[in-house]
Amino acid sequence: MDFYEVVGQVLALLQRQGRVSYRALKRQFGIDDDFIEDLKEELLYTHAAAVQADDRGFTWTGKPEDIPVTTRPPDQPESQPTAQKASPIQMAPPPTNHHTPEAERRQLTVMFCDLVDSTKLSSQLDPEEYREVVRTYQSACTEVITRFDGHIAQLLGDGLLMYFGYPHAHEDDAQRAVRTGLGILAAMGDLNTRLQQAKGIQLAVRLGIHTGLVVVGAMGGAGRQEQLALGEVPNVASRIQGLAEPNTLVISAATYHLIQGYCDCEALGAQALRGVAEPVAVYRVLQASGARGRLDVAMTRGLTPLVGRESEVALLLERWEQVKAGQGHVVLLTGDAGIGKSRLVQIIKDHVAHESHIRWECRSVPYYQNTALYPLTDLLQRTLEWQQDETPDEKLGKLEQTLRQYRLPLEESVPLFAPLLSLALPDHHYPPLNLSPQRQRQKTLETLVAILLELAERQPVLFILEDLHWTDPTTSEFLGLLVEQVPTAAIYTLLTCRPHFQPAWHHRSYITEMTLNHLSHAQVEQIVHGMTEGKTLPQEVLQQMIAKTDGVPLFVEEMTKAILESGHLKAVDDHYELTGSLWFARIRGGLAPHKMAPSI
Repeated sequence: MDFYEVVGQVLALLQRQGRVSYRALKRQFGIDDDFIEDLKEELLYTHAAAVQADDRGFTWTGKPEDIPVTTRPPDQPESQPTAQKASPIQMAPPPTNHHTPEAERRQLTVMFCDLVDSTKLSSQLDPEEYREVVRTYQSACTEVITRFDGHIAQLLGDGLLMYFGYPHAHEDDAQRAVRTGLGILAAMGDLNTRLQQAKGIQLAVRLGIHTGLVVVGAMGGAGRQEQLALGEVPNVASRIQGLAEPNTLVISAATYHLIQGYCDCEALGAQALRGVAEPVAVYRVLQASGARGRLDVAMTRGLTPLVGRESEVALLLERWEQVKAGQGHVVLLTGDAGIGKSRLVQIIKDHVAHESHIRWECRSVPYYQNTALYPLTDLLQRTLEWQQDETPDEKLGKLEQTLRQYRLPLEESVPLFAPLLSLALPDHHYPPLNLSPQRQRQKTLETLVAILLELAERQPVLFILEDLHWTDPTTSEFLGLLVEQVPTAAIYTLLTCRPHFQPAWHHRSYITEMTLNHLSHAQVEQIVHGMTEGKTLPQEVLQQMIAKTDGVPLFVEEMTKAILESGHLKAVDDHYELTGSLWFARIRGGLAPHKMAPSI
């Protein structure tokens, strides 16, 4: 997608939503700060009457006809995509062809978000003022939904119906839905601060989530069609939303089992829902647990023995010994989802736990792959341990104290890191650096590398960055700078990625690229034997498992657990006997790669 295609899509997005933040645009289109500046200049020059910009984003102030037929310059071909017209805060127009596509069955996580006491609020405000409040609320929600790639199926007055898993399926749609719900609650806190100051009002929302099988397809006539999910799932999600207290998120047991360990939840018991035959167990989501990957969750229950990775472990430990001797090294672990990359990282962490070293550990996540330096910013925030009730001055004090440890001049380093942490600085204390955006970014990256080099002079450094396939371009640029410095410093750079990721710094003597292969049949049997405590499974069951798990350790563990809990096996002496028929397609379907947690 070239520059003017993005311009056209941003204009159409502005018309639909009324306002869009720069952060949401970065995530939606995969663009950086420099691109945003060019976009701002183009929109304010060519659509001055229809677009306004502030320090947070763009606002649409024009009419639909303010957008010309094409947003491309005259010398560009007319065959390129052009912006579509749409009314603000409406869904995109239906397709022009009236052929109804085939409906499809799929697993979907559905969320309802509803404004509390909206009728009362509408009676307190002038209609135009109320409309503006609702638009602002919808915009705040939309920014969060966009971040996690959710789909707004309908805007129901002051309510929103959202799908996670359609039209794009992800390996962690239930997690995305729950993180969206928590994000909306946080966004409502920020919004209420502004609304209280401006209008003396406060908003509250209720959120409900359920996961299950639906049929998705076009509904409606030729004049109005929508892609809607039908089945029990949307109805249950709506009823669960009605159970929620103001400013709380409630989920079904089906969703809870998919996000268990990633969030702290409070069981609310089985609840009778209108129109639903059986009571549904529900949970209130309190907060994210802090687990940064599936391995963190699995460790709370205990890990199965590592199988078939003896040579890889030996090589990883050998590289650590070289780093301790002052020879820096980079190891890139490559493999499919569930193959065991994070498990090998944990082996190294356990091995060095009782040795003198400094560890920096961070991870790229799909929700922030268009946010510059997200893995390192997240690491810095965890290091600073900021608390919600701390004042900006208290947070600034912690940042200054941390940077002093690295012998950095505060007048230069604090203005570099404060924007990354969304920390406003008093002008009288830290004047602007007066650097171009490109130079400021470069200096920030150089400072981060300098910090790691400073630490490596004190103790060996273990720097871990997982899931490079979701890494933003700025973090990749930082890695390029770091890799250049590694051979002269005691830094062990341990990276993980999936096979489609191709680093720009191949073929160097101090870089080891290690591809993790799928396990053999014998190794699969070894994992299963360990999980069944030595009892053997029926041969037909074991052969089906070998065929369907494809030698992926995570799939083997999850399928073994599912089969043992299925109720179709009976323990007899030193083996299991099959007491019913196992529907392997259903069991395997829940373990497909796109359902796997992203961190494995």
